[in-house]
Amino acid sequence: MIEEKGILFILSGPSGVGKGTVRKEIFNRKNNLKYSISMTTRKMRPGEKDGVDYFFKTKEEFQELIRQNKLLEYAKYVDNYYGTPREYVEDMLAAGHDVLLEIEVQGALQVKKNFPDGVFIFLLPPSLEELKNRIVRRGTETDSLVRNRLAEAKKEIRMMDNYDYAVLNDDIDRAVENVRTIIASEHLKRERVEKQYKKILEVELP
Repeated sequence: MIEEKGILFILSGPSGVGKGTVRKEIFNRKNNLKYSISMTTRKMRPGEKDGVDYFFKTKEEFQELIRQNKLLEYAKYVDNYYGTPREYVEDMLAAGHDVLLEIEVQGALQVKKNFPDGVFIFLLPPSLEELKNRIVRRGTETDSLVRNRLAEAKKEIRMMDNYDYAVLNDDIDRAVENVRTIIASEHLKRERVEKQYKKILEVELP
């Protein structure tokens, strides 16, 4: 019997494209996916649980993990570190679970460098005008910040050639189903099946 390892799927795209919405809807539907829990040095907030919302670490612990190359990616925001622990992801994959990591473009490029076997999915807005509307509807950005986010989005969209798939997020249900189709089809790729099947061929029949 084929014992298949899980696959790491990286969902990425510019700010405001709807990564979080698509990710939440994917997990609302039945699947074998595990969400990649991030690690942080910020203080735990009321109601949060270690190992559920985040893996909470001290700065010293986090910096040691950086030195040991035990993070698939990391960044520092407002004096706190955030990152993706390699061991957690690899344990889930070894147990046969697919893992979904939702992340910004710069973080995805770090993951690609550290875990090239991942499957990278770029989420695209229908247009820059619609992306602008989505950012503005948040009501949290000044005109200057909106312009900066759009300029950054243009740069990030030009990095699409670092990804394996591009999914247009013009309709949430369609985008979710397209991502689910990618997940299913990756398990049927000849090179993945062949790698597992070769182990079966090596076993002597009684």
